[in-house]
Amino acid sequence: MPAFDDHRPPDPALLDVCVHCGFCLPTCPTYALWGEEMDSPRGRIVLMRDGLRDDATLTPDAVEHFDRCLGCMACVTACPSGVRYDRLIEAVRPQVVRNHPRTRAERAATTLTFELFTHPGRLRAAKPLLAAARRTGLTRWAAHSRLVRRRAPKLAALARLAPPARMRPSRPLPEVTPARGPRRGRVALLQGCVQRAFFGDVNRATARVLSAEGFEVYAPREPRCCGALMLHAGHEPDALALAERTMDELGGFDLVVANAAGCGSAMKDYAHLFDDQPEWAERARAFSAKVRDVSQVLAGIEPVAERRPVPMTVAYHDACHLAHAQGVREEPRALLRGIPGLELVEPAEWELCCGSAGIYNLTQPEAGDELGARKARNLLDTRADAIASGNPGCTLQIAAHLAEAGRPLPIYHPVELLAMSIRH
Repeated sequence: MPAFDDHRPPDPALLDVCVHCGFCLPTCPTYALWGEEMDSPRGRIVLMRDGLRDDATLTPDAVEHFDRCLGCMACVTACPSGVRYDRLIEAVRPQVVRNHPRTRAERAATTLTFELFTHPGRLRAAKPLLAAARRTGLTRWAAHSRLVRRRAPKLAALARLAPPARMRPSRPLPEVTPARGPRRGRVALLQGCVQRAFFGDVNRATARVLSAEGFEVYAPREPRCCGALMLHAGHEPDALALAERTMDELGGFDLVVANAAGCGSAMKDYAHLFDDQPEWAERARAFSAKVRDVSQVLAGIEPVAERRPVPMTVAYHDACHLAHAQGVREEPRALLRGIPGLELVEPAEWELCCGSAGIYNLTQPEAGDELGARKARNLLDTRADAIASGNPGCTLQIAAHLAEAGRPLPIYHPVELLAMSIRH
């Protein structure tokens, strides 16, 4: 079987932009861990170029190097030549899914992940079981058992990442939150899957802050998921189906607001994802043009809601799919600096991924653990009272490794800190 089939293989013109200068190397998490050329962006570009040869095959070694890529896009931020590595790895992932056979265990783990994490109803149903497992110490045992770590490392990683879950169901978000004062616009809020099930307070804070700033907020139950997890893992048909549903449900508003970095990145990418489908291409371009991270919406307007003091030192963590994939770095910081009494501090190695990267910390648990521990150390070194993070996967990953270090800290979404300030 050839390495790549004819359906959207890596674009040779994009590959040729890379001059192998090496500016990407210090920002690449896997190169930082192992110093291996083929685990760097320029090394993977060499593998992609080799894969386009007529006689090339998709070898297990090449697949391993592609699988090890977090897709964090830090190299895109660092590259002086403008190499679109994001487009390249996005083209390779579906090729690997279609053209490289996985083991039965790998296929089962992937199916279980997508059948659980992209369904908020199933996640909610699992919360009582999770709460009981935490209460009895089962998750702690699974996370730290040498036997489990050796025989089932992905299960151990899942146990470490398990968030606190209350037995009581969380309060649902109203479908419509009216604007306070003169209305500035009507926006749709993507509730998300993991965000909705485990971080409902973030959605409620988002709706409250947008309402206080004059926006009417619609938060429909559908779509259940925007397709980000499937898209970033290369499962293209599933991602496309969820993307179509997302555009159907949220497309009729002035803006589409995301408060999870991975979701915002995926929805902004719909325009590229559908550019070869005439029946969807124009609609996808119009939809993607409306998508904004909540920090972009709020930083782009003159605030009307009074900010009151929140005396706290906060370390801001850059989620990769916000800072690198979307290029949104200053807006969250500007919002946090606008809160009286809040001191913002910066951790070292901001550009290095925390190891979450969608489901990377489940599929590559050892590398995810190394990166998570490294990120936790850098955040703790700031001596902050709390951490701000704009992505639920990052929050789970950082919380797990702070706990592993024995120094847990509260982690807030920036919009939650804004809601605190506005509500005092």
